[in-house]
Amino acid sequence: MVVCACFSSLCLSKASTFLFIKSGLVCMMLENRSMSGRVLLLLLSVNVISFIVNAVPETCPADLGEKCGEDGEWGGEFFPGIPKIKYEGPSSKNPLAYKWYNAEEVILGKKMKDWLRFSVAFWHTFRGTGADPFGAPTKYWPWEDGTNSIAMAKRRMRANFEFLNKLGVDRWCFHDRDIAPDGKTLQETNSNLDEVVALAKELQGDKIRPLWGTAQLFLHPRYMHGAATSSELGVYAFAAAQVKKAMEVTHYLGGENYVFWGGREGYQTLLNTDMERELDHLARFLEAAVAYKKKIGFNGTLLIEPKPQEPTKHQYDWDAATTLNFLRKYGLLGEFKLNIECNHATLSGHSCHHDLETARINGLLGNIDANTGDPQVGWDTDQFMTDIGEATMVMLSVIKNGGLAPGGFNFDAKLRRESTDVEDLFIAHISGMDTLARGLRNAAKLIEDGSLAELVRKRYSSFDTELGGQIEAGKADFEMLEKNVMEWGEPKVASAKQELAEMIFQSAL
Repeated sequence: MVVCACFSSLCLSKASTFLFIKSGLVCMMLENRSMSGRVLLLLLSVNVISFIVNAVPETCPADLGEKCGEDGEWGGEFFPGIPKIKYEGPSSKNPLAYKWYNAEEVILGKKMKDWLRFSVAFWHTFRGTGADPFGAPTKYWPWEDGTNSIAMAKRRMRANFEFLNKLGVDRWCFHDRDIAPDGKTLQETNSNLDEVVALAKELQGDKIRPLWGTAQLFLHPRYMHGAATSSELGVYAFAAAQVKKAMEVTHYLGGENYVFWGGREGYQTLLNTDMERELDHLARFLEAAVAYKKKIGFNGTLLIEPKPQEPTKHQYDWDAATTLNFLRKYGLLGEFKLNIECNHATLSGHSCHHDLETARINGLLGNIDANTGDPQVGWDTDQFMTDIGEATMVMLSVIKNGGLAPGGFNFDAKLRRESTDVEDLFIAHISGMDTLARGLRNAAKLIEDGSLAELVRKRYSSFDTELGGQIEAGKADFEMLEKNVMEWGEPKVASAKQELAEMIFQSAL
């Protein structure tokens, strides 16, 4: 006879004597046809089940052994076998070591960690599933239990801080809805967020802080027409309430910046869109955000993240120049800077370097989302930057900007769909950090060598004259210029030396 005691039922059958426990099922099998034997066996089975339920709570994550606390929370490591990542130098073959990023090393008078100010993106690292428009999720991390519960949110947060500590990174970024689940009402949603944020505050300690926080104003169906540019007043108001709360928790956690990414602030067709009214509404929304920031004493920088399209056909913050014009028109130039995402710049038809320079020369370069795209793929692939040349050009802009603080580099990048090992999370970040560190070293070599800067200076040297000075000071009119041309005749045009510039650049890589 077999007595199978499940969490929900009992099963009787004939078999030989043995005991097995699997997937919440306990079965004891014994050659015993007497009623007293059956009762005894049933009681023993129930006691075994009771022991298992008490010893291994259902909230303990799978595949992580037996270290579950009394509250059902995992008490061991989320990344067992992964050591704290250290700098081993360029000759190292260890995939779990830095080859180029040496945090304390001084480059151009500043520590490498202060030039780069790295941050981990919670949404890609801990909420990324590997899904794409044509395929289901491929990543099933061992600490996940398949729910979006508060308990699961707290477990992810614990995994996040273990990851940061082992990686040696002291900043992270988050969307409100990625770290805590929606409730049935705004009040319940805010309560959920408060509970998870309280844990994050505890886990941060004195060292770790958010580089920035933001509100997710694009996933929920209510935002199908946009948030601040929605045609529905109720949606506009809901978005304002959500940003208010997200700004509060960012401030509470000691966040250094707050980001606005308007993924649905745009249009699909102008046939049903009042563009002028939507842009005015967006400006009023941002004005209210500035006012609330000041009211709560949040001293972080407000950042706008440009992107040309996807998910909307045309987003109002198309690129750095478009966003600059919007801020200038509505008198917001002194209140916002830009968070330039490299993959967004390329989608708008520019290089990352172009948008960084556009932001920098206008005093608006505040933060960089460090990623890249695939030139053979037409969407925002959010890959880790591994191109040394691109990283070097990025760092030239950062050095000219004097650094990014209080901004930094956020890895708004995700593992490829086919990379499914927990170890890959570390390898991807190490590779991205080493790439930018190598770019910093290369940019410093170019600046210290001076050849590239001298080439550029010589190219514009004709303006380093008295007349050139008058032109640049706005004191040369057309009559003055015409008079000089009459005296000079046909101007001589010097070579741009593009190939030499590229040769000098490549020599530093």
